[in-house]
Amino acid sequence: MPLIDLDGTRLSYDDLGAGPAVLLIAGTAARGRTWHLHQVPALVAAGYRVVTFDTRGIAPSDVPDRVTMADLVADAAGLIERLGLAPCRVAGSSMGSRVAAELSLHRPDLVDRLVLMATFGRPSAFQTAVSEAEQALRAGGHRLPDDYLAVVRAMQNLSPRTLADDRTARDWLDVFQLPAAGGPASRLEVDERADRLGAYAAISVPCLVLGFADDLVTPAAGGRAVAAAIPGARYAEIPDAGHYGYLEQPHLVNAELLTFLQEKEPA
Repeated sequence: MPLIDLDGTRLSYDDLGAGPAVLLIAGTAARGRTWHLHQVPALVAAGYRVVTFDTRGIAPSDVPDRVTMADLVADAAGLIERLGLAPCRVAGSSMGSRVAAELSLHRPDLVDRLVLMATFGRPSAFQTAVSEAEQALRAGGHRLPDDYLAVVRAMQNLSPRTLADDRTARDWLDVFQLPAAGGPASRLEVDERADRLGAYAAISVPCLVLGFADDLVTPAAGGRAVAAAIPGARYAEIPDAGHYGYLEQPHLVNAELLTFLQEKEPA
């Protein structure tokens, strides 16, 4: 992956295909390459130019001590401008969807249409409790066994249907036990407890919100609330899919994604 310098910050990115541009933004600690398993091939085959990248804080992109939401939004905007993508289609998952939403608010001139997967605008009491517990765990300097962490990640991010298949579950557990690629990551200073539903009412571009029916990290109810807050947004829910729904049910996700991207706007 080449590196691009955005006013002193270097980002690792991929740029594939030709046609209308699509920028894909991955979630917390996820590499841009996760989109290449299923979404990038489908989009390139459909005639799109697709850009993915490793966000600031994940090597080989620059890894400063701390990364904020403002940093992530500025990087996405800078990438769109430097690569000449504007106005482009922007899709994100989890934290990537929150970055995409903020980008559409702060730089609507760069965004043609918006896809938000596994998102929320106002955290639930349970999401807040999980976030605070994880912060306390990190602050205490505790190190949990890798095999235990793999099981927890599987339960958090996968559908019960996936876990009920022994072979598939084993494959996922093996993946979750692999060491994180690229070395250390930055401390992400993003307030996941912030209520942004009111702000989302100002999003003016066409928007699709995709919820995953079995998502425990960002439950589908949060996605429905985001779709209700954004004027004219459409909501679709993918069955038998957890937080990693775009990897668990790629054909269903890609069908929704392509249908939305190819829709003609009303005259």
